[in-house]
Amino acid sequence: MKPGPLIMLLIGTILTLLGVGLVTVGTIAAIANGAQGQNGYFTSRSASFATESYALTSPPLGPVTSTDTPAPLNLDIARIRLEATGSDSAAVFIGIAPQADVDDYLAGVAHSEVRSIQTNPFRVRYRDIAGSERPAAPAQQDIWVASAAGPGTQDITWQVQPGSWAVVVMNADASRPVDVELRAGVRSGLLAPAAAVLLAIGILTLIIGLVLVVLGVIGLGRGGPAPSSRTGPAAPAVPAVPTDPDRPGADYPARLNGGLDPDLSRALWLVKWILVIPHVIVLFFLWVGFAVSTIVAGFAILFTGRYPRAIFNYNVGVLRWNWRVGFYAYSALGTDRYPPFSLAATDYPADFEVDYPERLSHGLVLVKWWLLAIPHLLIVAIITGGTQAWTRSTADGWTRTTGFSLLGLLVLIAAVILLFSGRYRRGLFNFILGLNRWVYRVIVYTALMRDEYPPFRLDQGPVDPGTIVAPHDGR
Repeated sequence: MKPGPLIMLLIGTILTLLGVGLVTVGTIAAIANGAQGQNGYFTSRSASFATESYALTSPPLGPVTSTDTPAPLNLDIARIRLEATGSDSAAVFIGIAPQADVDDYLAGVAHSEVRSIQTNPFRVRYRDIAGSERPAAPAQQDIWVASAAGPGTQDITWQVQPGSWAVVVMNADASRPVDVELRAGVRSGLLAPAAAVLLAIGILTLIIGLVLVVLGVIGLGRGGPAPSSRTGPAAPAVPAVPTDPDRPGADYPARLNGGLDPDLSRALWLVKWILVIPHVIVLFFLWVGFAVSTIVAGFAILFTGRYPRAIFNYNVGVLRWNWRVGFYAYSALGTDRYPPFSLAATDYPADFEVDYPERLSHGLVLVKWWLLAIPHLLIVAIITGGTQAWTRSTADGWTRTTGFSLLGLLVLIAAVILLFSGRYRRGLFNFILGLNRWVYRVIVYTALMRDEYPPFRLDQGPVDPGTIVAPHDGR
C-alpha cells in the first residue's frame, strides 16, 4: 500500500471518529439545554431523609478553593435548587453556607452527614456525629448564602461558586428528630455555549477527517484495474479443475474462493486470534474508509450511474483483506499461512473478486442496501449473529447472555475435531465456505457494488461456481 494515502486514511479516521464524538456530545448538550429551558431545572424525584439528631448535612460541595475567587468570566456554571418538605406540615429549615461556618455552628451538636445515596432500591447512609449541645435556631444565623424556613415546602436556589459548601436541613425550631422529603434540581448556563463550541469544532473536525479518508481511499484504490476476470488466482490449494460457467451460481459477479491446507497444525488455531491482532487494527481503519467511501459512491451512482473506479478497487481490496484474515483465523481456519498486508490479489489460498459494473441503476441505490436486502440480512444475522437468551439471574431482573453464531459454532467444531484428529472434515469445510460466500455476496450487494440480487443458494465448496480455474499446463 502507498504510504501517503495510507497515512491520510489513518489520520482521517482518527479525525472522523473524534469529530463524531464531539458532534454527539454537542448534540446531547444542545438537547439538554433545550430540555431545561430558560428557567427549568433537571429535577430528581422526592426522597425521604430522616435522622434522630438535630440536623442533616451534606458532604462538602464544590471545589476546595478560596471563596474570594470569582467564577471564571462570571459565567453561570451551574445553579442548584433544593426543596424540603417537613413531615406532618412541620416547619422546616434549609440553607447553604460555607463548610467552615457550618462546622462552627454545629460544633458540639449531634447531627448526621449524608455519606452515600443508593437509588435502586433507595437507601441512604449517614455518618452520625455525636454531641451534647442544642443548636440555636438556624434562621437566626447570618452564615447562610441561601436559606428558607417555614411550614410546607421550602426551596432555595444557589449559584455554584468556588469554595467548600454544605447544605443543612433542620427543623425550624432546632428540635429533633429531623424527618423531611428532599428534592434537588440543577441547571447550567454553560450548556448552550458548550453545545455551540462542540458542534462547531466537531463539524469542522468531521469534515476534515472525511475529506482525508476519501482522499486516502482514492489514493489506495488508484493505480490498478478493477478485478473483472472470472479466472481465479492459481492458488496451489484450490483444485485446478475447469468449472462449468453455465451451472447455477456461475452468474453472480462476486466470487469467494478458499483452498483448504492439507497440512494444518492441530493447535495453531488456539493462538491465531492473537496473531491476527495487527490485521484487526489495520482493518479497523480500512473498514472506516470502506463505510465512508460507500456513502460517497452511493451519491456518485445516484447522479451518474457509475461506481467510482478507485473507490471500487479499494472496497474490493478491503473485502479481500478481511476474507483472507477470516479464512486464516476465525471464519474458516482453512490455512496456517499468515495473510499478507495487501489490498491486491495475491497467491494466497483465499481470495475474493467482484466484477466492476459499467453502469448501475440510479434509483435502486436508494433501496437495495436496506429494503430489498432485508430477507438476506435476516439470513446473514442467523449466520453471523450470536444467539441471545434472557435468564433470570437475580430477584431484581433478567440478564441477557450471548452465545456463538452459527458460523462461529461450526468453525469451533471444526477446530476441536482438528485438535484431536489432525484432520479438517472436508464436508464441514465446504459448508463453512458456503456460509461465508453467502455473507460476502450480501455485503457486495448492500455496499452498492452490484445491482444483481444475491441468490438464495448455499454454493458450497472451496471454488466459487463463477470462477474458472485455469488447468495446469504440466510445467
